[in-house]
Amino acid sequence: MKYALLAVLVLATGVAWKSASAEPTYAERLGWGADDRVVIFHCDDAGMSHSSNRGAIEALEYGMLTSVSTMMPCGWVPEFAAYLKEHPNVDNGLHLTHTSEWSNYRWGPVAGKTAVPGLADEQGCLWDNVPLVLEHATADEIETEIRAQIERAERMGMPITHLDSHMGTLFADDAYFERFMKVAIEKRIPMLIAGGHLTHVRQGHPEAAEKIVETAEMIWDAGLPVIDDIHTDTYDWKDPATKKAELIETLRKLKPGITEIIVHCTNPSDAFEHISDSGPNRLADLRVMTDPDVKRVLEEQGIILTTWRELKERRDKAG
Repeated sequence: MKYALLAVLVLATGVAWKSASAEPTYAERLGWGADDRVVIFHCDDAGMSHSSNRGAIEALEYGMLTSVSTMMPCGWVPEFAAYLKEHPNVDNGLHLTHTSEWSNYRWGPVAGKTAVPGLADEQGCLWDNVPLVLEHATADEIETEIRAQIERAERMGMPITHLDSHMGTLFADDAYFERFMKVAIEKRIPMLIAGGHLTHVRQGHPEAAEKIVETAEMIWDAGLPVIDDIHTDTYDWKDPATKKAELIETLRKLKPGITEIIVHCTNPSDAFEHISDSGPNRLADLRVMTDPDVKRVLEEQGIILTTWRELKERRDKAG
C-alpha cells in the first residue's frame, strides 16, 4: 500500500504548491457547493480472485461502495465481466496491473512476454514489486501493456469508467506516468489524480504533495475530472475490530471537496489464505462498507456519494 499512496505523490518534479484556500475545490468546479463533502468509496482488485469478486459485489449491492477497478491480467476477470454484463451501470474502472505480488498465485502481462519482455520475470509473470519493474521495463513496454489491458476489457464488453494503478507502478516513474496520462487523455478515460487540498496525501508525504497540483490542473485542462484528495489508510488499519471506528472518524473530519477512499472488499473463501494472509483485513473492509452505523454517519454528516462515471459526466458539462 505504500506504493498506492505514492500513486498521487511523484507525478511531476519541481512544481510549486498553490494554496488550496485560494482556489475552489474540484467539487465546486464540477457543480457541487463550496461546503459539499463528496466521497467515492472505491474497491481495488476486482477480478483478482473469486473472493475479491464476491466482496466487491456484496459491497456494491448491499453497502455503500460506489466504484471498483478490475485487474485485467488476473484469472477471475471473466467472472466479474459476466457480472458487469448483467449490471452495466456499475462504476468499473481498470486497476492497471504491472506487478504480480503473491508467491503462489501469479499472472503474466496481457500483451504477452514477447511483446513486453522487460515486464516479465523468469516465470513469465509480472515482477513481484515495483522496484523490479523500474529496473527492467521501458516506458514503451508500460504503454503497450496499458493498451493491451484496455483492449481486453473492451473486447469483453466491460465498462471502463476510470483508470488507476495497482501498487502505484504508473506513478513511480515520470516516463511511466507520462504514458499513463497520454493514453487516458487520448481515450478520454478519467484517471486517478488528486490536486485539491490533499489533506490525507500531505499527512504522509507533505514534501511530495507540493509536486502534483500543476499536473492535476493539466489533466483538468485536457477535459478529464480531477478530485481533491485520496485516502489510502484503510489497508494499513490492520485491526479489524477498530477499522469501523477509524473510518467513522475519517468521515467526520473530511474537508469539503471530492475524496476517494480506497478499500479492498473481499469475502475470503478457504482458498484465499493460500493467496494472501490479508483476508481478515480485506473482510473487515467489506464489513465496514455494509455497516449500518457507517451509513448513518454518512447521512448525519451530509456526505454525498458519487462515482467516476458521474465525475466524467459533470466534467463534460463543465466544458
